[in-house]
Amino acid sequence: MIRPLAAAALFALAPLAAPLHAETVGKVGVDWIGNDIIIEAIEDPKVQGVTCHIAYFDRSLLDRLSQGNWFEDPSNSSIACRQTGPIKIGDIARGAKGEKVFSESRSLIFKSLRMTRIFDEDHQTLIYLTHANELTEGSAKMSISTVPLFGSE
Repeated sequence: MIRPLAAAALFALAPLAAPLHAETVGKVGVDWIGNDIIIEAIEDPKVQGVTCHIAYFDRSLLDRLSQGNWFEDPSNSSIACRQTGPIKIGDIARGAKGEKVFSESRSLIFKSLRMTRIFDEDHQTLIYLTHANELTEGSAKMSISTVPLFGSE
């Protein structure tokens, strides 16, 4: 009986854990019950010199208890990507579907926050898109940012 409870506790805490490749650079309190907006910096692992900042809502323990929706955070997110050094493009996907750069769980099983990179070769621009991926239904909540390449490698 203890093992199933321990496993359930680990799964419950997994959405609250920060991803290994994202660095929390800001935390803004939005109300008296402890809800926050978290800002993370994510360096594109395949495009040297590009850093994206993602902002998202992080529900407090009190909010989770009072709302009864314990295992889920909202899908809302915002993204801004900029050149933070000389840009050097590695082996990236060049198709219209792009390539997943980052993913973070936003619920126990059903939802994740994702960042996808699309290379617009005709306009020499990298497009970064954040969106929720939900098992039961899609999400129209998204945010987009672009980084022009201007003669980068």
